[in-house]
Amino acid sequence: MPIRPSPRAVALYFKKLGPRTQVALCQLPLSLIVTVLGVMTPFTWPSLLVSPLYMAAIALHLILFVACFLTPWERLPHSSYLVIPVLDLLAIALLRNGAAPLLPGLAILVVFPVIWLAASGIMVRTSLVLSALGPLLIILPTTAGKFPNLTASDITALFLFPLVMLAVSLAIRFASVNMRVQQRQLQAMGEELRELLAASREREELLMTILDATDVGIVAVDSNGDQLLANNMMRRWQQPAAPAGVAPADHGEQRVFAQDKVTPLPSDKHPLRRAVEGESFADYLVWIGDVPQQRAVSTAARPLTDDDGRLTGAVVVYSDVTGLVEAIAANEELVSNVSHEFRSPLNSILGNIDLVLEDSDGLSALTVQRLAVVQRNSERLLALVSDLTLEASAALNVHPKRTDISGLVETSIGSAQAHAERSAVALVADVPSPLWAFADPLRIGQALDNLVSNAIKYSPDGGTVTISAAGTEDWVKLVVQDTGMGMAPEDAAKVFSRFFRAESARDAAIPGAGLGLSITKTILERHGGAIACASALGGGSTFTMTLPTESKPGD
Repeated sequence: MPIRPSPRAVALYFKKLGPRTQVALCQLPLSLIVTVLGVMTPFTWPSLLVSPLYMAAIALHLILFVACFLTPWERLPHSSYLVIPVLDLLAIALLRNGAAPLLPGLAILVVFPVIWLAASGIMVRTSLVLSALGPLLIILPTTAGKFPNLTASDITALFLFPLVMLAVSLAIRFASVNMRVQQRQLQAMGEELRELLAASREREELLMTILDATDVGIVAVDSNGDQLLANNMMRRWQQPAAPAGVAPADHGEQRVFAQDKVTPLPSDKHPLRRAVEGESFADYLVWIGDVPQQRAVSTAARPLTDDDGRLTGAVVVYSDVTGLVEAIAANEELVSNVSHEFRSPLNSILGNIDLVLEDSDGLSALTVQRLAVVQRNSERLLALVSDLTLEASAALNVHPKRTDISGLVETSIGSAQAHAERSAVALVADVPSPLWAFADPLRIGQALDNLVSNAIKYSPDGGTVTISAAGTEDWVKLVVQDTGMGMAPEDAAKVFSRFFRAESARDAAIPGAGLGLSITKTILERHGGAIACASALGGGSTFTMTLPTESKPGD
C-alpha cells in the first residue's frame, strides 16, 4: 500500500522551495487550463483566433507564468506576488469576453485568483473587494451589451456570481485563519513538547549521574524481566556474572550462588526473578560470579506499580558486602578457635576441682571455700565461652517441625526451678496444652531457658516470673514476664545487641556477657519469627516471642 504524505509534510516541503517556484506552482493550475484552451482553439473554435481580446488573454497568461520564474520575488516586498492573481483577473476578463458567446463559462476560472487572494492571508480587505468586484467586472461587459434586453437570468448571473465568489473567498479566509490558529497552537504545543523533552533529558542525565555516582548496583526491569535501566556499577557486575557467550544484561543466565558460594540458586530464587514476581525484600545475600571474581552481594527490591496498582516492573539494588562477609567469617573463625582453646583447659580445671571437692575430708573449710569460688568462676567462664562460640557460629541452624510449646515450657520451668527457689522467685505458667508451633524444640527450648534464667537473675529481691502463651491461626505468642528490677526504655531498645548490658544490671553488679538475648533473637529470626522487649525501671520486663504455626514459603 503506497504511503501518502501528510499535509504537514507537504506544507514543510512547499516552504523549502524558493519564492519563484512557490509563485509558479500557485499559478500553474490556471496556466495549464489556459494552455489546453489555446491548444484546442484552432481545432474547436477557429473563429476565436481572430479575436484580439481572446488572443491577448492567451498571451497575457503566458507572460504571467513566465514572469513567475523571472521576477526576483525574494528581493521584493512579501505581498508583491499578489500582483499575479490581480492580473489573472484582468486576463480572465479578456479571455471570457473575447470568447463570448462561444465560451461564456470561462468566467468560472476566476475561482483560481480568488482562492489565491483569499489563502494568502494578507491584504484582507483588498482581497475581499477584488473577490467580488473582479467577477462583477468580468461579467458586466457581456451583460451590458444585452441592455435593454436583459433577462432575469442575466441579472441573476450579474449579481449572483460575484456573491458566490465573495462567499468562496470568505470561506477560504475563515478556513485559512482557523488553520493558522491551529498551526500556531500546534507550534506552541510542539515548542512545549520540545521544552518538556529537553527537561526530561536533563532530568534523565541528572538521574543517571546520581545513579552512576553511587557505590551500589541499581537495575530497573519491566514486568517481563527485561532491563530498562542500569547504572555503571551494575554493568560492571553483570560482566563477570554472565557465563561465556551470554549477554551481560540477560539476568536469567547469570551465575548466582547461595550463601555457601557453591550451590547455584534456582532461577526462581534469583533476586530479579523474585522482584519481577512482585516480592519486596531487603538484605537478601547471594554470591555472584565464579571464583576468583565471585562477590557477596546484599540485594533489596521494591516493585513498581501503575495508578491501578498493577505490577509494571521492579527496582533491585545490589550492595557489595564481600569485605564485610569475609571480615565476619574471619572474626567467627577467630572466636571459634580461641573459644576452643579456652574450653580444653577450663574443662581440665573443672574436672580436677570436682575430683578434689569429692575428696575434701582432709581439706580445711577455707580451702574448700576457695576451691568452690574457683569452681563457680570456672563454670561461669565456660558458660561465657559457650555463648561466644554459639554467637560467632555462622551455622546456628534450626530444624523446625510441628512442636508442642506447652511441653517446652514445662521442661524449662523444671530446669529453672532450683535456681528460682534459691532466688525466692515464684514460677507461674499459663499455657494451653497442646499449643502447636512450627519450631525447632532444641533451639526454642534454649531461647526459653535464656529468657527464664534472665527473668530470675534480674529479680534479686524475689518476685514472680510468669510464662504465658496464646495462639492464632498463623502465629504463636510466648510471653515471659517478670516483676524484677526492669530497665529504662532506651536500654530495652538495645537489649538484643551483642555485648549490651543495661545500666541497671551493671549498677546491681549482676554477672553476664550480654550475649544471651542476642543469641535468642537470632534463633527466633531463623524460625521466621520475632522477639520484642517492653520494660520500665522498677516495673519488671516483658519479652514476647512470636513463632509461626506452620512452614512459610522459602523455609
